[in-house]
Amino acid sequence: MKVAIVHDWLVVSGGAEKVLERIIECFPHADIFTLVDFLEDRTCVKDRPVHTSFIQKLPMARKRYRGYLPLMPLAIEQLDLSAYDLVISSSYAVAKGVLTGPDQLHVSYVHSPIRYAWDLQHQYLKESGLASGFKSALARLLLHYIRGWDARSANGVDHLIANSHFIARRIKKAYQRESTVIYPPVDVRSLQVRTQKDDFYLTASRMVPYKRIDLIVKAFSKTPERRLVVIGDGPDMKKIKAQAGPNVEIMGYQSFEVLHDHLQRARAFVYAAEEDFGISIIEAQACGTPVVTFGKGGALESVIGMPNERPTGVFFKEQTEESLLMAVERFERNAHLFDPKVIRENAERFSTEKFKASLSAFVEVALARFRAESTMAPRLARAEATAKARIGDAAMVEERETARHQ
Repeated sequence: MKVAIVHDWLVVSGGAEKVLERIIECFPHADIFTLVDFLEDRTCVKDRPVHTSFIQKLPMARKRYRGYLPLMPLAIEQLDLSAYDLVISSSYAVAKGVLTGPDQLHVSYVHSPIRYAWDLQHQYLKESGLASGFKSALARLLLHYIRGWDARSANGVDHLIANSHFIARRIKKAYQRESTVIYPPVDVRSLQVRTQKDDFYLTASRMVPYKRIDLIVKAFSKTPERRLVVIGDGPDMKKIKAQAGPNVEIMGYQSFEVLHDHLQRARAFVYAAEEDFGISIIEAQACGTPVVTFGKGGALESVIGMPNERPTGVFFKEQTEESLLMAVERFERNAHLFDPKVIRENAERFSTEKFKASLSAFVEVALARFRAESTMAPRLARAEATAKARIGDAAMVEERETARHQ
């Protein structure tokens, strides 16, 4: 059986790329396809060769690949997968739009329908300075086109897998399709619990607008008695540094070893984004560290909030500085309720081993059904044709008998 794995693009190694790495481990002989590949760290693709689209060779593709969004539906459709029996797409943009035939099984692991084209369109336009004006009109027209293509391309997928129940609801809303939830893999085995915590809070993320690192930094800057450590880099780095008070330490990008050390020692991990799932939230819990997080999206499925007797975190209801600080105060008043070992146990629900077992079993069952249906279809067609022929013959005989008696 020939297997193809399709990913949107390979530029940085983030949460989706961690999922891709585990999918490749499930299907180690698969060929890998993507729109563009500029990865320096090849871990997630196991140092395998990757087939790319024509966008790879366009001007400024390395830095400006997102600017080619209007061409991405066309580009993903040009990847020739006709020789493969099984296609698995890892999609948060256009990967699920690859073309497959009736004799191919296509399973898509959906991190999310294209966020900026669906329910988060207005938020993204505001954050990009495109809320009004001529450029805004062009952007809205483009996103309208992307929505139509995205909905249509979902019809070419045999089975949709969602990375959380939150995303399953988004899939239902966008595509009118049911999906199966398989939570993303978190390498909890590489993370160790530390029961003794230091007196600082931690947040770690890529510094882009929707992650709301600015909200966390501004909130903690108002409470100089609390120390905040920020790990991560991105386009908003300069703005966030300007907002930071003296009690906020911004470390920039750090290695996994440094991040792991801070996850272990932090008093709590703070997160303010509305995430599809949120792997970093699980990584913090795998270190036995409580989480203070925005109570919407995938976090509601991975964090056990108060007043549960065995909580792993505290939620805040609004993405405001006041709501975040109220949650921090609530955490501090109830710090004695948070047991690092209990928090670790919750994180183990999302282990790499469970993901790989669930995905492999899902694909195995889907393949068995697909083969059975492919085998039965010709038989059913022949039986239907025979039945229709017999009905036709019987009708002709009846007509002749009727005519004879008349």
